Amino acid sequence: MPILHALRVAGNMTWQVTWSLILGFTLSAVIEALVRKSTIARLLPDDRPRSLATASVLGAASSSCSYAAVALARSLVRKGADFTAAMAFQFASTNLVIELGLIIALLMGWQFTLAEFVGGPLMILFLALLFRRFLTSRLRDAARVQADLAVAGSMEGHAAMDMSVTGRGSFWRRLVSSAGLTSVSHNFVMEWAAILRDLAIGLLIAGAAGAWIPESFWQHLFFTDHPLAAKLWGPLIGPIVAVVTFVCSIGNAPLAAVLWNGGISFGGVVSFIFADLIIIPILIIYAKYYGRRMAWFLFGTFYATMAAAGYVIEFVFSPLGLIPDGPRNANVGDDSVRWNYTTVLNIIFLTLAAALVWRFFATGGRAMLAMMGGGPDDMAGHGEPSPTGHDATGHHHPHEGSG
Repeated sequence: MPILHALRVAGNMTWQVTWSLILGFTLSAVIEALVRKSTIARLLPDDRPRSLATASVLGAASSSCSYAAVALARSLVRKGADFTAAMAFQFASTNLVIELGLIIALLMGWQFTLAEFVGGPLMILFLALLFRRFLTSRLRDAARVQADLAVAGSMEGHAAMDMSVTGRGSFWRRLVSSAGLTSVSHNFVMEWAAILRDLAIGLLIAGAAGAWIPESFWQHLFFTDHPLAAKLWGPLIGPIVAVVTFVCSIGNAPLAAVLWNGGISFGGVVSFIFADLIIIPILIIYAKYYGRRMAWFLFGTFYATMAAAGYVIEFVFSPLGLIPDGPRNANVGDDSVRWNYTTVLNIIFLTLAAALVWRFFATGGRAMLAMMGGGPDDMAGHGEPSPTGHDATGHHHPHEGSG
């Protein structure tokens, strides 16, 4: 049956990347346990290279789903961060994260991961240049006024949560303390809760596309019979495919593997992966956050930066021999589950995930899940513990007692 075939493909892809996702989210949770979100806004006062570099590093450390990243960027704007720097932070928190690089490497190869980490900073550079040239002070000021209205979009509660561990002591001492382990478990589960829907949708769409859509369709769409045309067309069509499939965050990596096997250019894959921030639901959120004019401006400039990054990657990686040649054999769920290194790693990391989930629920995490979709100001006190060690939500805060 076609449906069972699509589900089998999606299931096999899920099995292939499970351990890498758990590893990536664990590393991200460790970083987030030691980096406070409340300090980010004051580190992004302008659009100078230093601020943009800081935004990129902090964004990569603040791994988030696309919706939470967009909500956090709006929160930074409201707290006084420079608008360009906030958008750079937003780019980095979805496109320069550990787990995305791992899943891309497993599905398509290390060359694509390298392209991600080279293309991400390029996008931020192009974005800053476009903003300096075309973003007027009038449009920026109007966006700030709209942002201050605090219109609800999606995932504001999750974006506002700050579960980092502060206090004295070395990195390792804070991390292995009771508060540190609790913080890691909370960050780990909350990131999974935020990304799970998008990941599931992405895997199902990739499974359906891999099982149902014939290769001839992709070959015609991507001009595979015309090599030069394919290279020129790929970075332009890649983001458009992302927009119409609604897949964002890490969920677009499995579909990127299907597109690569279907014949899209290397640069087209890169621009598709980067286009998670211009899918239609997020464009609607931009209009709520910053107004319709700014939403259209963001769509235009973001699309231009994604396509430009795809072109640079295509025409720089090609002469360097960094683009895979020969048959395209990205992992699109053809391999069935069997006893191999993937199974061993999945068992190890699923055990780790189970331990973190257990600690999450044992330390009051259930109540936090209900706060994920709260309004932009509902979590205003979260992350600011009182002398009793409880924050404004009544949740026991792990910052205290970190030794």
